[in-house]
Amino acid sequence: MGKKSTKENKNMYFQCREAAGLTRAQASELLGFISESRIEKIESEKTPATPEDVVAMAEAYRCPSLCNYYCTHECRIGKESVQEIPLSSLSEISLGILASLNALDRQRDRLIEIAEDGQITEDELPDFARIQDRLNKISLTVESLKLWMKNTAANGNFDRDKFAALLEDLHQ
Repeated sequence: MGKKSTKENKNMYFQCREAAGLTRAQASELLGFISESRIEKIESEKTPATPEDVVAMAEAYRCPSLCNYYCTHECRIGKESVQEIPLSSLSEISLGILASLNALDRQRDRLIEIAEDGQITEDELPDFARIQDRLNKISLTVESLKLWMKNTAANGNFDRDKFAALLEDLHQ
């Protein structure tokens, strides 16, 4: 393993490679199609990473959150349509899901009233906005759980293939 860099303001690509314990040369060899000099240019922000670069780095560095970072910070479309997913523990995520579902359960009847006539009137708009906000929080928490699962699998803490097979069985 190479010497740790003392560089300030390391970008996410640099941080993930370093956390994986890889030198640029080792990363390049592991990635196969990205040269050491290209890695340096991406890490020093002299050249932008491509989606293919990011997917390969995320897998090689065992850092799935790199993909979300790219989408929320560098991709023109993603900046407008993808939320940054916070890294949280399983207990934090689980409690967040339960809290959101409980709050939504209390708003369920109001949503039914609002949707009943297929229109959102001026007086219904504030309640509808609160419901939409709660749904957005649930969505973000679900995405956080998915990222937690990817990180856990990437670090070898459970069998990713077995989990994928179990999910596939549920969809049949």
